[in-house]
Amino acid sequence: MRRIPRRAIVIGAAAVMLAIVTACGSQGATNSAPTPVFASGTETPGLQPGGSMPGSMPGMSMAPPTQAAAPAGPNAVNIDNFAFAPAALTVKAGTTVTWVNHDEEPHTVAATDGSFHSPGMGAGATYTFTFAKAGTFAYICSIHPFMKATVLVTP
Repeated sequence: MRRIPRRAIVIGAAAVMLAIVTACGSQGATNSAPTPVFASGTETPGLQPGGSMPGSMPGMSMAPPTQAAAPAGPNAVNIDNFAFAPAALTVKAGTTVTWVNHDEEPHTVAATDGSFHSPGMGAGATYTFTFAKAGTFAYICSIHPFMKATVLVTP
């Protein structure tokens, strides 16, 4: 077995340390802090009056959450504790369904057939979709795919 000279080990270690320090250096760093973005969207730059984003998706409310709990009525789905409730909803064609995120984590509502997909919804955000035709529409949260539910639309 061949011995490596001590001097070679020290030089090699110094080179590795120099490479690490250079890679972790402050090149390109700025003194400005990142802009916080809250779930309600209230601190997001570019908000229009009323809390909507320029070019935001239809059916998505970026207004700050209100004190009202769940939307009233049989056409509401609550997102709470990483679950859709109710997990199965039956409505007539032409009905608008509203989802409300009560979790602190963001969620989406995404049809497995691609017929609808909400943007990410922070705490208190809502998404609405009108089911124009009859069928069974399975959906998930695309961020947490274990969250599954269905909407059965009757004629």
